[in-house]
Amino acid sequence: MGGLGFLPQIIYAFIPLAVAQGALVSGVVADRIFHINAALPEFKYEIALVVIRMPGLVLGPPLVFVPQLARIKRRGLREYGQLAERYVREFDDKWVRGQAPADEPLVGSGDIQSLADLANSFVVVQDMKVSLVTKESILMIAAVTLAPMVPLLLTMMPLEELLKKLGGMLL
Repeated sequence: MGGLGFLPQIIYAFIPLAVAQGALVSGVVADRIFHINAALPEFKYEIALVVIRMPGLVLGPPLVFVPQLARIKRRGLREYGQLAERYVREFDDKWVRGQAPADEPLVGSGDIQSLADLANSFVVVQDMKVSLVTKESILMIAAVTLAPMVPLLLTMMPLEELLKKLGGMLL
């Protein structure tokens, strides 16, 4: 991640904020359910909005680094690609085409290890991620935002019935 691999860990600092936001919406919805006899499905858009908005608020700012990381990755691929192409061409000329000095043995030569090291370096650049946002981080923030709203399901059906349905889905 271009030296920014620590940034995805910042989402843990925002978990209390996401839980608080979910609890706030849950409280407003519960108030309306208990005092004006509303039903939980009436609030599906409000719940969806907060569950979608929180990952955007938490994970949106690190997206500012995406253009720079993409540029660094392209430059690294170009530079390492040129170096690797030159090295492989020289390796091919020396060892495959027979231009190696007669007194230089293939076994024990550092050329093969250097070729492997160069290939590993290229793979590191090739596998560099340009986005600091992962699917797991989006799902985690959405889940902790939604968690305080789960008890509101009990306003739709009794606990026993809910447990029977959940048990039936698991079995």
